[in-house]
Amino acid sequence: MPSCQGSRQVSDATLRELLYGKGAHVDVLACVEDLTAVLVGTQITGYPHTIWQIVGHMNYWMDNELNRIEGHPKPYPEHAIESWPASTGPASQEEWQGAVEDFRRLLGQLAALSDAGPEMLNREVRGTHPVHDARTVTVHTILWQMVAHNSYHAGQIALLRRSLGAGPLRNGSDTW
Repeated sequence: MPSCQGSRQVSDATLRELLYGKGAHVDVLACVEDLTAVLVGTQITGYPHTIWQIVGHMNYWMDNELNRIEGHPKPYPEHAIESWPASTGPASQEEWQGAVEDFRRLLGQLAALSDAGPEMLNREVRGTHPVHDARTVTVHTILWQMVAHNSYHAGQIALLRRSLGAGPLRNGSDTW
C-alpha cells in the first residue's frame, strides 16, 4: 500500500500535468499559441466573449491567485465583469503575443508551485473575499481550483476555435 507521501507525489504530478491540460483536458497552450490577433478578437453572435477576452480573464485570475499566494493579494473584484477585458480584441499581433507569453509565464509559475513540496502546498493562504474565509484554503487548493477554472475556459476556447474555422487543435488534444 503506498504511503500518504507517495500518494501526494502522484497527485502533484497529475496536478502539474492538468495545469497544462494533459489527460482528458485540452492542452491550454495549444489552444492559444497559433492564433492571430484578428481571430482572437472575432465575436461570435450569441456568445458573450471572444478568445481574447477569455485569455485575458484566465490571465487575470492566475495573476490574482499567484499574488495572493505570495502574500500580496489584490482586492477581490466587486463585480465579475472586472476580471474580463473590456475590448473584444487586441490592438495588434504583438499585443496578442504578449498576452500568450503572460499566459505561458503564469502557467509556469503555477506549475512550479505544484513541484514546491508539501511545506508550500500545505501553506494556508489568506482570503480576499468573505467566502474564502469560510474554509481553509491552501496553495494546493488554489492550484486545483486553477486547474478547474482554466480547463473550463480552455474548453470554451476550443469550441470557439472550431466555430471560427481554427480547429481542431493541431496538437495537444484528442480529435474525436
